[in-house]
Order: sequence, then structure tokens, then C-alpha cells
Amino acid sequence: MAKTNARAVARKRRKAHIRKSVVGTTAQPRLSVFRSARHIYAQIIDDSTGSTLVAASTLSPELQGREGTCGNRSAAEAVGKLVGERAVEAGIGRVCFDRNGYLFHGRVKSLADAARQAGLQF
Repeated sequence: MAKTNARAVARKRRKAHIRKSVVGTTAQPRLSVFRSARHIYAQIIDDSTGSTLVAASTLSPELQGREGTCGNRSAAEAVGKLVGERAVEAGIGRVCFDRNGYLFHGRVKSLADAARQAGLQF
């Protein structure tokens, strides 16, 4: 019998609940965040076509040479700033935020605040 991780199951429940109401359109795509222990990823998705418009992560070439770890709030701020700048360059101004089942604090909040400062509205 396989063990289940209660935290992962609870996150999947929250994620399903959020995704019922958060849908990215061409006019207002979805900013989705995924975090792991080492890295954080953000991508802007148009759900009507199923395509990723803009993406950034701590593995992006612009952020590879940074000092320190990749799994902290300063790295999340850098990813948020990068995804915000790339979105503005691509002509995206408004997004709906998909926290992907994670609580809105810590690294997720830092990424969202940095994306707002870079010019995204949500």
C-alpha cells in the first residue's frame, strides 16, 4: 500500500478549488506559480489556446549567476521582476494570479509583489 503525503493532497484540493474560478483568457492570461524546495517558477498562460506566453524561473539564464540560494524570498522577487518585465515587453498588462494551491505568503507573495512593481496588474 502506497503512502500519501497529506500536505500534497491538501495542496491538490486547494489547487482544484482555485482553478474552478481562475481561468486565463487572451485578454487576461493566468500567472501561475510553482515552488519547490530549491527553485520557483512563474509562467503566464493563455488557457483558451493552451499556450505559455511568458515564463521565468530561478533556472533562467539571467538569474543563473546570482549569489546565494535559489529557494528564498529574494530569488522569488527576482523571478517576479523578470516575469513582469517579460510580460510588459510582450504587451501583457493584466493577469489573473494563480497561486497554484500555495498559501499567499512568503515566496509566493514576494513574487507577486515584484511582478506588480514591474508593471503587471492583478
